[in-house]
Amino acid sequence: MNGRRLKLVGSLAVAVTVIGGLGATGAAAAPGAPGGPRYTAGAQGVGDAYFPYSGNGGYDVSHYDLDVTYTPPAAAPAPLEGQFEGVATIDLVATQDLDRFNLDLRGMEVSSLMVNGKRANAIAPPAPGAEVDGAAYWHVQNDAERIWELTVQPRPKIKAGQSVQLVVEYGGATTRPLDIEEALYGWVTTRDGAMVVSEPEGSMTWYPVSDHQTDKATYSFAITVPEGKVAVANGVQPKPEETSGGWTTWYWDAPDQQASYLTTASVGDFDLRDTYFSASGVPIIDAVDTKLTMNQRNTTNASLALQPLMIDFLESRFGPYPFNSYGSIVDNDSVGYALETQTRPVYSGSASQGTVLHELAHQWFGNAVSPERWQHIWLNEGWATYATWLWDEERGIRTAQQAYNSWYGPARTPAYWEFQIGDPGEFGLFATQVYNRGAGTLHALRVEVGDTNFFAASRLWLERYNDSAGTAEDFQAIFEEVSGEDLDAFFQTWLYDQVKPPTTWTLP
Repeated sequence: MNGRRLKLVGSLAVAVTVIGGLGATGAAAAPGAPGGPRYTAGAQGVGDAYFPYSGNGGYDVSHYDLDVTYTPPAAAPAPLEGQFEGVATIDLVATQDLDRFNLDLRGMEVSSLMVNGKRANAIAPPAPGAEVDGAAYWHVQNDAERIWELTVQPRPKIKAGQSVQLVVEYGGATTRPLDIEEALYGWVTTRDGAMVVSEPEGSMTWYPVSDHQTDKATYSFAITVPEGKVAVANGVQPKPEETSGGWTTWYWDAPDQQASYLTTASVGDFDLRDTYFSASGVPIIDAVDTKLTMNQRNTTNASLALQPLMIDFLESRFGPYPFNSYGSIVDNDSVGYALETQTRPVYSGSASQGTVLHELAHQWFGNAVSPERWQHIWLNEGWATYATWLWDEERGIRTAQQAYNSWYGPARTPAYWEFQIGDPGEFGLFATQVYNRGAGTLHALRVEVGDTNFFAASRLWLERYNDSAGTAEDFQAIFEEVSGEDLDAFFQTWLYDQVKPPTTWTLP
C-alpha cells in the first residue's frame, strides 16, 4: 500500500465477548462416541493481536469461487449506494474436529447457506451454552466492538482432514465502509461502480471469508454488471466476457495462492487495454478509467509503459515474478491511496512512476510472502519503499545511499524516532516511519552484511516463504543463516529502539 494516513488515537479496545456460547478461542462441545474425537468450535480469529476477530480457526480455505451481480448507484443526486448479490462457493479442509466454525462477513445479509449440499437453517444467535439441533447458521454484527462473524454449525460434525464445500448466498446495499483509521476500504461504492481495496481486513465487506493473510487460497470470479461497465479482478480472463439482456458477465481466474486483502473486483468505466508482456513473458493487463483528465492520463500512460522494464529489473534482483499475470487498475475516483491487489494494483486518480514500482515490488514482498501478523507490516512497506530507491539508482536519478541520506539526515522530532516500526500498533500500520525507516533498515542491513549476502538472503526469504507468511524473527533468521552474523543487536536497534539509529551504516 502507498500513501495511507496515520491517526494516532490510541489503541482500539476490542472486547472478547461471548457469541453463541463461544469465546474467541472456541469452547469444547459435547464429546463424540467414547474413545472418539471431541469436537470443538473453530476459533473466531487467528490470534492477530491487532485484529482479534480477523480470520478464523479450525480450517484452511483452498478456493473461493465468487459469483457477483452488482448494480452501481443511479445517476446523481441519488445516494451513493449500490446493490450487491453474491454467491460464494468456498472449499475448505478442517484442521480439527469441528462442531462449528466462523467466517468474517460485514454489512451483508445471508439468505441461504449449504454445507456439502445440505441446507442449513438460519437461527438467531443461541444463548451462551445453548445447544442447537441440526445444521444451522447465524450472523452476528457488532460495529462498536468490530465483531462481524458468520457462524456455521454443520450436521453431521466435521472431522479433521475432511473436505467441506460451503455455498453462501448473500447480498445487500453497498456503501463506503471505513477501517479503524476511518479510511475508505473494502467494497467502496463509486458513482460509476466500485473501487475494491481491502487492506487490512476489508474483504469481509463483500464476501464471506477467513479474512487474514495466513489463510491464503486461490480465487475465481464471475462478476455481472450492467452492459457497458467493466469488471476487473485478479489474474487472467479464462474466457471472454458474455453479454445478454443488458448485463455483462466478466470472468477472472487467479490460480496462485492469495491473501484475502489482496482480492479485487473493481467495477467502472474502464478501458481494458490489450495484453502486452515483460521480457520474461509475464502478461500485463491494464484497466484505465476513461474519465481521467489529460494530466492524469499522461502521467498514468508514461508510468504503465515502464511496467515491463520494472518487472525485468525486479526479477534481476529478487528472482522470477511470482504470479501468472500483472497489470494495473487506474480509477478516476479516489480512496486516497494505491493498493497492491495481487497481480493488478489499484490506483486512485493516476499512477505515478514511483507508486507503480512500489506496488509492483509488493508482488514479491507482501503478496508472495506476507506478514504472519500485521505487526510485521514493515516487511511489506519497507521493502516496497526500498525497491523504489533501487529503481531510482538503476535509472540514474540518485543512488540508494543518497536516498538513505535524504531520509536519515534531516532533523526530526523525538516522537518520529520513538515510533517502533517492529510493533507499530493497529493505528500505525501506514505511518510514514513504517515505509521510510523500514527502507532505511533494509539499506543498513545491506551495509551490515554486504551486497552478496543481502541479495542472496533476500532471494532465500522469498523462496522459503513463498505462498505463505513470515515474521520479522523469521526474516532475521534467514539473514543470520546466509551471513553467519548474530543480528540481534541490529534488529533491536532498527525495529524497536526509540531513538535515532547511530550513523554506522553507510555505503562507500
